[in-house]
Amino acid sequence: MTSFVLHYQELALKGRNRPWFVERLVRNVREACHGLGVAEVRPLMGRIEVALAPEADRAAIADRLRHLFGIANFSLAARVAPSMDAIAAEVLQQVAGLPSSTFRVRVARADKGFPAASPDVERELGALIRTRCGWPVDLSNPARVVHVEIVPGAAFCYVGKEPGQGGLPTGVSGRVACLLSGGIDSPVAAWRLMKRGCRALFIHFHAYPIVSTASQEKVRRLVEVLTRYQLQSRLVLVPFGELQRRLVVTVDAPLRVVLYRRFMFRIADRMAWRAGARVLVTGEAVGQVASQTLDNIAMIDDASRLTVLRPLVGMDKEEITAEARRIGTYEISILPDEDCCQVFTPKHPVTRARVEEIERAEASLPAQELVEAAIAGAVVEDVPAPPPSAQPPTPLTSR
Repeated sequence: MTSFVLHYQELALKGRNRPWFVERLVRNVREACHGLGVAEVRPLMGRIEVALAPEADRAAIADRLRHLFGIANFSLAARVAPSMDAIAAEVLQQVAGLPSSTFRVRVARADKGFPAASPDVERELGALIRTRCGWPVDLSNPARVVHVEIVPGAAFCYVGKEPGQGGLPTGVSGRVACLLSGGIDSPVAAWRLMKRGCRALFIHFHAYPIVSTASQEKVRRLVEVLTRYQLQSRLVLVPFGELQRRLVVTVDAPLRVVLYRRFMFRIADRMAWRAGARVLVTGEAVGQVASQTLDNIAMIDDASRLTVLRPLVGMDKEEITAEARRIGTYEISILPDEDCCQVFTPKHPVTRARVEEIERAEASLPAQELVEAAIAGAVVEDVPAPPPSAQPPTPLTSR
């Protein structure tokens, strides 16, 4: 096998802007596969070829491609001359060592100068496989699909496809600032915006030294997982415990949760602007906890000048948990910690905060001073892409 062949779906709908989107995906593939034995990454008529050097680490490259946004599916393929003899020889060699199963052949002929039409090539190759290997043909629901893609100057032959992440390539949609709590919801919300081509800045509020560093360590691990999808990340750790302590001695208990969130938004707003992000992202869903009623959400949003996106706003916990398992954050999110949201939390927080109550409470606080102190104490950490998984690549079973 000499190449990985990558396909995209949504990018093909971008009209005149498609070359720009494809070039960004090509650039991301080059970055993701750097140092893994890739000879060249090049776009080819509706697909991208990742040409492999002899020393290529195929399993590591597959792991990187598996996590890269913008790829609908990919396959490890052999590049051969665009002739029936070369294609037939390669296809027979690939299927010779596989167990017998139902099959069909799919041919994509991007080079219309190839002398045979796609259905004719499919019939000829199917007859060869059935004769040589004895496999039964099933055009409706085959267990295995043999693919041939013919482009100018080459043909690619492979069996099966592996699904990719889909979405848009990282970086095409700008930057967002994601409030990352360490729970189940916020990593999923961040991942959803990342899938739409956004590069995420992660902001975590902690209560150290009032509590341990457990939440910070947990969030670092979550960011490592998420960085597999965007190749590099920045994490901002904001001390929030002292601010909470000031609120406890000044503000009535039921209002504290809403005020905590408003101060978080003020701080995140400032940090987002500095990083070039104009959108905040949270993992809130309507009605999940007291601060997430519609009235409180509106009150909290008012503290930030930035647009606030809530990708999970209409999801229930089971749906969010299922997605967290799929993207690899769930097992970390359920680890015990001492999150600042659990510190100084009143037993009966208000569910419908009123403007006059919030304004009166904040008037009794040195709001600007508290925000500046939290920002001054923040620590910024750059997180590089983790090494490719040591696990073997998933078999290419998708059709």
